Amino acid sequence: MKTDVIKVDSNLNGSQQAISATDKFIAYNEISGKNAIHMHLLTEETISMIHGIMDDFAGNFWLESRKTDEGLMCRVCVSVPRPVDCEQEMQFISVSSSGKNMNAKGIIGKIREFVRMSVQPPPQKERNSNSQLVDAWWNMGTSKNKIAASDAALWSMQTYRKNVSDQKELNNEAWDEIEKSIIANIADEVKIRLKSSSTEVIVEKLLK
Repeated sequence: MKTDVIKVDSNLNGSQQAISATDKFIAYNEISGKNAIHMHLLTEETISMIHGIMDDFAGNFWLESRKTDEGLMCRVCVSVPRPVDCEQEMQFISVSSSGKNMNAKGIIGKIREFVRMSVQPPPQKERNSNSQLVDAWWNMGTSKNKIAASDAALWSMQTYRKNVSDQKELNNEAWDEIEKSIIANIADEVKIRLKSSSTEVIVEKLLK
C-alpha cells in the first residue's frame, strides 16, 4: 500500500496533509496501540527534518507498506529533486574544509544538513578541491565497498550505529546522539539514498 504523494516544504506547508495521510495509513493497515504511536512519531520526526532546511525547499512525502514473513514493513519517505548532472554526483557528498555540516546537532539535524547540501550545487572551489569526497559522518554510515558510478550512494543508520558502537570510546558524542534520538530508537532503519536526480530519505519500521 502506498499513500498519495504530498508536497511538503520548509515552511511546513503540507505537514497537516502528511499527518492525515499517516492516519489513513494506520487505519488501512489496521495498526494500533504502540505501533500506531510510533508511526505518528516517525512522521513527525521526518517532517521536523524538513522544517527550515533552506529557502525554496520542496519535496515529496509519502508512506508505503509491504507484508513480509517477519511482519509489516512500513516506510516513511521523502524525496527531493536534485537538478544536477552525473558528473557532480559524488561532489554533493564532499565536505568543505571547515566541516560546517558537522555543527548540526543530533541525528535529525545531521540528516537535515546533509539533505540541504545534497540538493544545492557545490561551490566551484569544492569541485576543484582535493579534499575527501565523503565526510566523516557520511562515511561512518556507508558500506566499505565501492559503489558503482551508476548506482545510488546509500547511507544507513544501522551501519552508522554499528561503526560508532565499534569505536564508542572515540565517538562518545555520536553515540550519545544515537541514544537520545527518537528516530534512532524507534525506526529499524533510516536510509539516505543519493540518486542522480533526487535525494531520498527512507525511514523503515517493521511491525510484528
